[in-house]
Amino acid sequence: MRARTYTPIAIGLLTAAGAAAVRFGPRRPIRFVRDSILSRNARLAAIGARTATRQAVHTVHRAAVSAERRSELDAAHQLRTANDVASALGELKGALMKLGQMASYLDDGLSQPMRDALAALQQDAPPMAPELSAQVVREQLGADPGRVFAQWDPTPLAAASIGQVHRAVTHSGLEVAVKVQYPDIGEAIRADLMNTDVIFRALGLMFPGFEPGPLVEELRTRLVEELDYDIEADNQRLFSDWYVDHPFIHVPRVIDELSTKRVLTTELATGARFSDVETWAQEERDVAAEAIFRFVFRSIYRLHAFNGDPHPGNYLFRPGGHVSFLDFGLVKRYTQDEVALFQSLIVAFVVDRDVPRFRRILETNDVLRPSGISDDDVRAYFGHFYEFVLEDRELAFTPEYASETVRRMFDTSGPYAHVAKLSNVPPAFVVTQRINLGLHALLGRLRAHGNWRRIAFELWPFVEGDPSTPMGEAEALWLESHAR
Repeated sequence: MRARTYTPIAIGLLTAAGAAAVRFGPRRPIRFVRDSILSRNARLAAIGARTATRQAVHTVHRAAVSAERRSELDAAHQLRTANDVASALGELKGALMKLGQMASYLDDGLSQPMRDALAALQQDAPPMAPELSAQVVREQLGADPGRVFAQWDPTPLAAASIGQVHRAVTHSGLEVAVKVQYPDIGEAIRADLMNTDVIFRALGLMFPGFEPGPLVEELRTRLVEELDYDIEADNQRLFSDWYVDHPFIHVPRVIDELSTKRVLTTELATGARFSDVETWAQEERDVAAEAIFRFVFRSIYRLHAFNGDPHPGNYLFRPGGHVSFLDFGLVKRYTQDEVALFQSLIVAFVVDRDVPRFRRILETNDVLRPSGISDDDVRAYFGHFYEFVLEDRELAFTPEYASETVRRMFDTSGPYAHVAKLSNVPPAFVVTQRINLGLHALLGRLRAHGNWRRIAFELWPFVEGDPSTPMGEAEALWLESHAR
């Protein structure tokens, strides 16, 4: 496995969409979240020692068998190691589990079994024991879940790095999803973020030679924001209020009286998971992809906000392109000047095809350092990120396109390394650039077809193109009726 060195543009970009979620073994309920630093280090050291021993035994075994049998042994060895690492990170929760989630998004820095196992942490992590979630509800809402709610399912719908989600029914008969934060998770996260040794040890288990700095900084910022469910509730209200009655975009409403800093209650959303949608007919995958595409760019240019965590676990789908959007723990709210900057770049590169002006805008705004590289180099490097809207024709997103996006951002040994090394990520771009990883990866997995230029022209207010698809026509009527 080759080592990676990350450029400045990599900072804050590692929460794009990862590989398909798979279960990595029995999900034992977690009874204690907070461990001492010594204990967390010891648990990682133990899995490291077991992995090293297994590697030594594997090396001996494969030397004595045929080439065909070696391939089988290698695959089995990678799978066992991946399952061990993912299980350990899932049980430790907090920063270490989030680290595993982020690492799963890296394109070719991990083996496929490791990437698949870590991707399971997005939705199928080991849950905490029922008494722990009940304890948090009691502390935050004043009574046991069975009294606060008319019905409460102690088995969570999903478990993640900071909390887990339970299905419940309010006394008024409303079905709700209740996100409950793990007890003491804040202390565990702070301990992990202060203790770089435990993070570096976890990274070493996943892929040796990895440069941890950018990932650790992203981890620090991301987890601090996500710990406060009041922030997430405000973010979700912003989107749910704006998209009310939308024909195919749904954001569950926050139930204010049942939400606190550590418990977030929203309307229950139902639908198919992303992995299910990948098996649907191409026509259904196309309209699901179009809904996601419209949500992202409509939100940025009309709502001036972007939900910055685009990964497969944050969507639920119904046929006909209906998508429920979940998890608003990380939302970037843009100023008028920031949106104007995005607009100026698009107009220069996509609409006017004026690369020198595009370059000047990048340099003026500290996205690209002045240098002797040619305009052709600038066009070749940055053109990839605009490729899907450059031509007025139907194009298909592909996994290969998404992989190239990752390589251009992270691989300093590639053909565009000299441009990438001159790139920078100012504050307005840190969250936004996740589009280039998250959205590209999601649509690539769906192999989504569309005339993305025409759809984008509808969504960009500085162009305001006519509706180009049936979904565009439905959205135009909604915009008109709601005076958006």
